[in-house]
Amino acid sequence: MNPDAIVSALVAVIIMLLVGFPIHEFLHAWTAYRLGDNTARWQGRLTLDPRVHFDPVGGIMLVITAIISSGQFFFGYAKPTPVNPLNLNGGRRGEALVAAAGPLSNLVLASLVAIPLRYIIHAPEILAPITQSDLGFFALEVALAFLTINILLFIFNLIPIPPLDGWAVLLGLVPAPLAYQLREFQNRYAAIIPVIFIAFVFIGGARIISPLLNTIQGFLLGI
Repeated sequence: MNPDAIVSALVAVIIMLLVGFPIHEFLHAWTAYRLGDNTARWQGRLTLDPRVHFDPVGGIMLVITAIISSGQFFFGYAKPTPVNPLNLNGGRRGEALVAAAGPLSNLVLASLVAIPLRYIIHAPEILAPITQSDLGFFALEVALAFLTINILLFIFNLIPIPPLDGWAVLLGLVPAPLAYQLREFQNRYAAIIPVIFIAFVFIGGARIISPLLNTIQGFLLGI
């Protein structure tokens, strides 16, 4: 384990818990509200307050994966935003939009962080002084870790497996008869699907997802 990399990863995790997760869940709630569902607003979730979105288990998992991987791999989650699909305008399409809003926020956050990083990386006269400064190098590592977290959460959340956002997006895109069959499948195996997914993440998920992570990261940073 690299102590310096772990410290910078943990700082990025703290920023994620205070900023990234609240934005992700707020956009779920805001999109649902705009489409006619007040459930999240009534439950106090239409806010950027990190305290109301914090999930202890999801937060601890994010910290543990950051430490174990020395900031190379992250997995965690916030408290799911309550949504009543029956209240949404647009039916299944509305539900898909609400689900997609969260992961897209992670992609936007990653892109915003990547803009200055890309400029710095491709400007040797700026990069050299930053990397030669302890504080500058630390800030650079924190920014890269925050970029990695958001790309990973973008990828993870769009995997079409319940209860991830990608499952609701899938149900909104497929024909109605197939969506009904998929919901039946979800209801039948609801207890074991999350367990299988968690096992996949910790056993071999990193090796499978890393190429996609590297592709998106390379595109955003221009490397």
